[in-house]
Amino acid sequence: MSLTKLHVKKGDKVVVLSGKDKGKQGTIISAMPSKGMVIVEDVNKVKRHSKPSLKNPQGGIVDKEMPLNVCKVQLICPACSKPTRIAHKTVDGKNMRVCKKCGEIVDKAR
Repeated sequence: MSLTKLHVKKGDKVVVLSGKDKGKQGTIISAMPSKGMVIVEDVNKVKRHSKPSLKNPQGGIVDKEMPLNVCKVQLICPACSKPTRIAHKTVDGKNMRVCKKCGEIVDKAR
């Protein structure tokens, strides 16, 4: 998959639209535009068995967040606190993301 532009960024609050974690909310920990995936905090957790190593001398079972496809998440507007699609507007020569429900600029806090 080639590099795609994502509608969400690291630090955005999102809601999961489909899958086993449908309806859960969380903050994006990392975004991977090359794969079209995002990792959301406390969503899509799995258990991984790890061998003892220098980093983890005891080994054991570790809970880990796995990536979700970006099409399965929707941005929560910081102004109106509702899941929303986004539009793009040019403000003072910069492209900004805008909430489709309330019209507020999403990127102004960044």
